[in-house]
Amino acid sequence: MDSSVFSLAPEELDELRRKAQVRKLPKQALVVSEGERTDSLYIILSGKVKVFLAEDERQVTLRQLGPGDYFGEMVLDEGPRSASVMTVEPCSLAVVSREVFWAFIAAHPDFTLRLIKKLIFFTRGLTNSVRSLALLDVYGRVARLLLELAVERDGKRVIPEKLTQREIASRVGASREMIGLILRDLSVGGYITVSGREITINREPPKRW
Repeated sequence: MDSSVFSLAPEELDELRRKAQVRKLPKQALVVSEGERTDSLYIILSGKVKVFLAEDERQVTLRQLGPGDYFGEMVLDEGPRSASVMTVEPCSLAVVSREVFWAFIAAHPDFTLRLIKKLIFFTRGLTNSVRSLALLDVYGRVARLLLELAVERDGKRVIPEKLTQREIASRVGASREMIGLILRDLSVGGYITVSGREITINREPPKRW
């Protein structure tokens, strides 16, 4: 399922934006940090951010979000942030207080249902990621990631995100050098075509190499 189906509808975005403060941030600005306690929801008006976990010098990217997406909905339980968020390009963000968000949820049951479905969707995704890390080798994790990110475009399956080898490595918990070898082998085998930072899936890679 395309996670964009969980984005705010234009009229919902307009209503929340009228009651929010707008922050403009440069590229690579840390928006929220894992473990901190805040009382705000963030809506992306422009630009992109990445949601990630970090430990020492290692970092794992959970997902990227763009205009119309929002993050920080877990602030509803008043607990600490479960992940960190950083801008990957200049961003404009609407910062909505918890009180305003609560009132919005109460007044918009359709949005509340989509919010529940979003949380279920990402919970399933995290469960699959844990299973992947525990049971699949690095190649299997890369193949699974590429298939999950692929979308149909002009009769082809392409990865819409412009991913670097380092970004793929961050998502699957491997080294950049290992990712380079795997992408090269998939290219030689005719499973994918890499042109610049765009990846096209020609045929489904085998689950194990």
